[in-house]
Amino acid sequence: MLVELGHFALVLAFAVALAQTVLPLWGAQTRNPALMAVGEPAAMIQFVLVTFSFGVLTYAFVTSDFSLKVVMENSHTLKPMLYKVSGVWGNHEGSMLLWVLILALFGATAALFGGNIPATLRARVIGIQGSIGVAFLAFILFTSNPFVRLAIPPMNGQDLNPLLQDPGLAFHPPFLYLGYVGLSMTFSFAVAALLEGRVDAAWGRWVRPWTLAAWVFLTIGIGLGSWWAYYELGWGGFWFWDPVENASLMPWLFAAALLHSAIVVEKRETLKSWTILLAIMAFGFSLIGTFLVRSGVITSVHAFANDPERGVFILLILAVFMGGALALFTLRAGVMQAKGVFALVSRESALVMNNILLAVSSLVVFIGTIWPLVAEALWARKLSVGAPFFDAAFTPFFVALAILLPIGAILPWKRAKLGASVKKLLPSLILAFAVLGLIWSIQTQKTLLGPIGLALGTWLVAGAVQDILLRTGKSVNLSRLSRLPRADWGRLLAHGGLGITMAGISGLTAWTVEDIRVVQIGESFDVAGYTIALEAVERQQGPNYITTMATMEVFKDAKHIATLHPEKRSYPVAQMPTTEAGIDNGFLRDIYLVIGDIQSNGGWAVRTYIKPLANWIWGGTIIMALGGFLSLTDRRYRVAAGARKAQTPRKVTAKGVPAE
Repeated sequence: MLVELGHFALVLAFAVALAQTVLPLWGAQTRNPALMAVGEPAAMIQFVLVTFSFGVLTYAFVTSDFSLKVVMENSHTLKPMLYKVSGVWGNHEGSMLLWVLILALFGATAALFGGNIPATLRARVIGIQGSIGVAFLAFILFTSNPFVRLAIPPMNGQDLNPLLQDPGLAFHPPFLYLGYVGLSMTFSFAVAALLEGRVDAAWGRWVRPWTLAAWVFLTIGIGLGSWWAYYELGWGGFWFWDPVENASLMPWLFAAALLHSAIVVEKRETLKSWTILLAIMAFGFSLIGTFLVRSGVITSVHAFANDPERGVFILLILAVFMGGALALFTLRAGVMQAKGVFALVSRESALVMNNILLAVSSLVVFIGTIWPLVAEALWARKLSVGAPFFDAAFTPFFVALAILLPIGAILPWKRAKLGASVKKLLPSLILAFAVLGLIWSIQTQKTLLGPIGLALGTWLVAGAVQDILLRTGKSVNLSRLSRLPRADWGRLLAHGGLGITMAGISGLTAWTVEDIRVVQIGESFDVAGYTIALEAVERQQGPNYITTMATMEVFKDAKHIATLHPEKRSYPVAQMPTTEAGIDNGFLRDIYLVIGDIQSNGGWAVRTYIKPLANWIWGGTIIMALGGFLSLTDRRYRVAAGARKAQTPRKVTAKGVPAE
């Protein structure tokens, strides 16, 4: 009975979403306050209904209710409780229900905290958000119903994909969805502004916190996915340029561009059309990612479904929302004329260049991701676009972005002198070149990647620190520093975190040491100055798996460093193996050990990696996310904060002419 109530709640939520779409939009068009007022309670009710439905599905997983098809296919009685809960979104149907839950959450949040937004704009935002809910609730009810019953329930389930039975993957999808779906709010604000025919500084301030929140959640989600790939898959890498990995990177890049573009709208009331277009594209690429994951057009360990019917439905959603928004943009872009003008050398121009680099880099990733599909569809040729293409095509844009960020941050608005501004960053520039020279002189492998990557990272971090110091005046003033807006400190952390991540990626890519060999139990071997001994290999029973676990000791200069336990697990129900690397994490390097299969001579295949600066990648990611969260606490960017600038009385001359 509870399952049927969960299903009925979804049907009722679909009806409420229809009301949330039609009535507020109609009311905004006719200036009818009663109809506009329907949107807020409808958004709340939709959220409550979807939350109840999601709670019912979670209860079914926790109690192992195998009468539900989705529970039978993705759970098992022996599965640990954490993975019973994460199994709710570890499948196509449940993950789509989580998607809709987050969509309803954002709509309810806009209704609850949007009191300072003009009534017609608020009604349109909530109505457009409701229309997205209608589309995805219809998708769930007609193609992906999580409450389908089995006529004869089995005694046990088929278990969750073993690769998903990991803490990193338990939390990775919710954060990604908070980012993906959070961009729906920027889309709703953009389309609402097009319907209103007005974009001003207040609109820029309203849209920024939603964009920032989505960007932060995407940052955390991408970081968790990268960390999981590093320690779980046993290949020693952190990014494979997998199509589904790319699907999360593309909206992240567009969201970063939108964040910077909205600053120009807020501060200078220019770049309005461009900012609206970025808001549409950011959510559009979230929908493209959904299509790639769930259509079956690509094969990936991350893919949820391979049903062409579902793919066609999502493609239809993409066409309706993106096509409709872009058509409306074409019709109404002319009314969004910019008020501010700026010189070629100015902060506005730097932000424009920032936007171009981010948008083009996202499009490069998009082309590389879909090109194999295009080639197969048009010319029946099977192509593979891998890391070499992405590294060569994507890296130059991010190098240019890293060079530009510290300069753009200190340029004045409207017009600036490039030489004078760059001169202020001379200490950061000298430090960056000093790091480049130092790393080049001490490295054993004469490669430019490591030194240049660390120099760029130093330039970003030092430039961000110097930017914050320059805001206190000619001399460092601790009192002024403490009074700086939190958004300024957030920018320092975000830009600095990006520099740390870039340095980590460069160091790991340039200086990784790899060793593969067969080792007998009791034997030791040397890799990059470390001595590693294979002490034992034992078979053990886990909660729902059997593991082959090695015990390996690590020494350096006869000093014991760590005891590591790499594993090779086998899941009998799912009949799948997984690899659990043994990792000794360090500030400057990771020691990464993987145990393979037993060989004919009785030895074991062992892979050893020495990974320099590996943890800088995720440390920088955490710092970027913290910077975003800190900026969100700035009172100027909270959703409920006063969005309209107070109108101060202008002085009037004796002749009645406003004074400048």
